Amino acid sequence: MATLSLKPGNRYSVPDWHTNGALISTNAERQRSASHQIRQEARTLRNETNNQTKWDEHDNSTRLADRIDEVEKWKQVLDKCLAEVDVEIDSLTLMKDEAERALQAKNVPSDVAIECLTLRESRRDIDLVKDPVEDELHKEVEVIEGIRKALQQKISEAFEQICLLQETRQQLTWDQRDKAETIDIDQTCLSLTKHSPNISLKVDPTRVPHGSTNPQEWEQFSRYNKERADAEVRASTQLREAIAMTIAQTNNELEAQRQAVEFAYRKRIHEFERAHKELKWQEKNTKDEIEEMEEDIRRLEKDLKEKSGPLKLAHTRLETRTYRPNVDLCRDQVQYGLTNEVHQLEGTIAALKQKMAQSQDALDALYKHLARIEADIKCKENSLSLDNKCMETRGKLAMPAEKYVTTMDTFNRTTNRHPSPIKSHQLQLA
Repeated sequence: MATLSLKPGNRYSVPDWHTNGALISTNAERQRSASHQIRQEARTLRNETNNQTKWDEHDNSTRLADRIDEVEKWKQVLDKCLAEVDVEIDSLTLMKDEAERALQAKNVPSDVAIECLTLRESRRDIDLVKDPVEDELHKEVEVIEGIRKALQQKISEAFEQICLLQETRQQLTWDQRDKAETIDIDQTCLSLTKHSPNISLKVDPTRVPHGSTNPQEWEQFSRYNKERADAEVRASTQLREAIAMTIAQTNNELEAQRQAVEFAYRKRIHEFERAHKELKWQEKNTKDEIEEMEEDIRRLEKDLKEKSGPLKLAHTRLETRTYRPNVDLCRDQVQYGLTNEVHQLEGTIAALKQKMAQSQDALDALYKHLARIEADIKCKENSLSLDNKCMETRGKLAMPAEKYVTTMDTFNRTTNRHPSPIKSHQLQLA
């Protein structure tokens, strides 16, 4: 007989079975409800995050574009400032070169003035005087030295200003190069998309790099560079105008002093010529007087010799009459007449000898004064020769000094302004 085999274990009741089925259905519905909620929230999150991502990318692309425009604007400003600084450096360098040439050109007037002073030291005797010509020559040397100092000072100021402009240019160049590199980087960033092949995840991309600045500091830095460049360009423009004015003013001063010196020379030469003519006239008259005096002395000597005969005659007569005999040795009228004749002749001879001595002394004095006149004439001729040689030497200064006029541009201060030389007319004094 077969036996009933039962599976060992607990046995559940039918209500338990129904309860278990209901519990499973309830849990399934609850899980489906929770899953549905999560799915809806996920969809919402996907939509929101997708939109946020797109808008964030769009906003940052817009910000990049705006930033590129802003950097580009400042780069253009710096480019313009850099061009202005370059033009100003060239203009100031040209003006400094003009000042250096003007300074070097003062060597010739200085050498001429010193040579004239040296030549005039060869004057002799009374002609070695401190006259207006010497005063004007010393004044010319002082004027040239003052001009040299003024020009050298302006050249030094121009050199220092060029150094400042070059320093400013270097700062602008660095800033402009940084702006250009920044524009390239930001344009590269702007051109990237999520489909670009060269994008990847980076390590700590949100870190703040060392040396970062804020927008205010960034703009302040570029603004400072621009304002400094503008200030240096203005200072350079003023310095160029001052240099041009100094060159023109010093040339005018030197030209005025040159004319004053040459006027003093012409006046002094005229005085020398007049004194030379006066001495030549005195020399001629003195020589004429010497000739007449020598002729008169010869006549006096002749008359003195001629008085020897009558005196001998009178002496002989008187001596011969002393031999009259006895009472005939009478002091008659003949005796008195001969005696008076002898006395008269002796007085005449003494007077002639005295006058001849006086004439000889006067002749010696005339010869001495003639020698003095001739020596003074030689001094005057030497002085005239020296002053005329000085005037020939000063012919090196006949070329009129160049006048420097700066072409002013009221509309664009960065215009390259070159000093244009204008020849001044030389004044000829009669």
